[in-house]
Amino acid sequence: MKCVLITILAVFSLAIVAFGGDDTAKVKKTGSDAPEAEKKMEAEKYVKRQADNPEIAVETSFGTMKFELFRDVAPIHVDSTLARIREGFYDSLKIFRIIANFMAQTGDPQNRGSGSAGYNLPAEFSDLPHLRGTLSMARSQDPNSASCQFFICFVRLQALDKKYTVFGHMMEGEDVLKKLEAVEVKVNPFTSEKAMPVEDVYMKKVTILKDIKKAKPEN
Repeated sequence: MKCVLITILAVFSLAIVAFGGDDTAKVKKTGSDAPEAEKKMEAEKYVKRQADNPEIAVETSFGTMKFELFRDVAPIHVDSTLARIREGFYDSLKIFRIIANFMAQTGDPQNRGSGSAGYNLPAEFSDLPHLRGTLSMARSQDPNSASCQFFICFVRLQALDKKYTVFGHMMEGEDVLKKLEAVEVKVNPFTSEKAMPVEDVYMKKVTILKDIKKAKPEN
């Protein structure tokens, strides 16, 4: 099954392919082109949100990006992501959908936008904004339909705020993000959207750099 999330940009429409049924959620996109000052601010050295939050490394075809996962904001999504990483779920999956000035999507075991981990997660929407480098979960029209697919924002995406679960942010890897955004794409035969990389792009390996801090056993 396939589900599509549609974000309407200022001059054209884009579809975020997730999983599940054939529902469509439409949100009006305003101002996806972040001002230069804002882009510069987002590219500056990242300051970690919370010291105890876990960290992961995503090794791609273009290099490695490191992310803080916001367990203080989206604990269910983060715990699910960490569990899948531990079992190697994300290793060798394609970054199957790339749209410049928007986002890159991955995490689908079917590598085309219609797969899931076999379960859904309840929404954990927050006030955190979608900025360049933000990790957010793909979903269908049902707010509680996220599973394993996620996207990395290339720009400020205000229209997605409080509608998708933000669960992390890039700490290192701006050079990799730039290379991802510049990938040449072609029409995806499964979705008819021009967003499939001409040459396959992979998450070669996803590893946990800093795991959840386990509570000490009571005496």
